[in-house]
Amino acid sequence: MGGEHPPDVLVFPGPGRQAARVQPAAAAPHQREAPAGGHPRRLAGHPAEPLTFLPMPLIEAQHLSKSFGALRAVHDVSFSVDRGEVVGFLGPNGAGKSTTMKMLTGHLRADAGAALIAGLDVAEEAVRAKQHLGYSPEGAPAYGEMTVREFLRFAADLRGLADPAASVRRTLALCRLEEVAAQGIDTLSKGYRMRVGFAQAVLHDPEVLILDEPTDGLDPNQKHEVRRILKEMAATKAVIVSTHILEEVGELCTRVIVIAKGEVRCDESREKFLARGADLNAVFRQLTA
Repeated sequence: MGGEHPPDVLVFPGPGRQAARVQPAAAAPHQREAPAGGHPRRLAGHPAEPLTFLPMPLIEAQHLSKSFGALRAVHDVSFSVDRGEVVGFLGPNGAGKSTTMKMLTGHLRADAGAALIAGLDVAEEAVRAKQHLGYSPEGAPAYGEMTVREFLRFAADLRGLADPAASVRRTLALCRLEEVAAQGIDTLSKGYRMRVGFAQAVLHDPEVLILDEPTDGLDPNQKHEVRRILKEMAATKAVIVSTHILEEVGELCTRVIVIAKGEVRCDESREKFLARGADLNAVFRQLTA
């Protein structure tokens, strides 16, 4: 396990994979505040009723940019995701998908722009924002010397969940991990390790899920299980799923964002994206050229 970590930090192995410790989630702010110096809009048809603000997106990328030396990884990326949406985040290797997701989750500071989770700036209010966020990074890092149950209990304790044992039991059942719960993570197949990473992301039942290639390395049955879980959760959450598996667009997503060379090339509904042509590989190549 190594040295002790500060009590307010949950550290995952590997560089840039640090998540702040959080307390049990408070209700997310679902009503947008009036802009400073501005005037909120009344809902049409209700001129005499109190002013009401429309629900805010649960995920917002506002003109995000990031460079690594001379390499421009992400440039002026903006989009938002509402509750009930499952967004497929598509792009070739090196397109900027993982960099964008790390900025959205507060694991990487943007050079410009802002990332908001449930209306909270992840750079300025990291702890509060992460109360509402579940994140599974690429490769699903975990402490390999722990068993699956120990790792999930460790994460639950650091999150300060009210009943960590019950949360672990529920998550093991949800992710179909009960049969390997007592097994060391280092001894698991890649598919099971990916499911453990997904399990820690959903452990605290967050409103926002950001999943970086969660089905990578899974066999067809395991992919089906992950998609089943996400479909069951989709109505009450905002979800971004990074993938290069085009079949997942039709199977899982309600919306598609395509990124290439650090810029958004396409942001549209699943139906509109699928209508671009029968050969999705050709569509993908055209959009990312």
